[in-house]
Amino acid sequence: MKVLVTGMSGTGKSTVIEALAKAGQRAVDLDADGWSVWAPCEGDPTGAKPGHDWVWNEDRLSELLAEPTDEPLFVAGCAPNMGRFTPLFDRIILLSAPAETLLERVATRMNNPYGKTPAEVERIVANLEEIEPLLRRIATHEVDASQSPNVILDAVMLVAN
Repeated sequence: MKVLVTGMSGTGKSTVIEALAKAGQRAVDLDADGWSVWAPCEGDPTGAKPGHDWVWNEDRLSELLAEPTDEPLFVAGCAPNMGRFTPLFDRIILLSAPAETLLERVATRMNNPYGKTPAEVERIVANLEEIEPLLRRIATHEVDASQSPNVILDAVMLVAN
């Protein structure tokens, strides 16, 4: 079972993956350096680095997804090149929450600097309107990420079983 946990910045993807790993599950945060890289592109899609976008490391992720395993594999992330990989997942879980919740979380989180500048906040709101509906179309399940981390974790685990 290969499970992708996706959603906009601030939905709790990294928190869920960290909790899954602590619970002994095989879990990878694709937003971590090495799993994602800055790639040249047109414009400023993230608001963080003009002329670049944060994309999944395709070689590394392809190797991970090709590994045989008897236990579930959970990966979390959202990237413009994710469409290449979505057919490889058994489940795709969209974490969703209102803009106010996302912006509050990114403003106060300590484990990720993204979302602190006005340009990044603007991109988060725009991505919520533009990208989240696309994610909803490919998702096999949706979890309300405005709930407590434990409730979200339980919902993700239930989908994988």
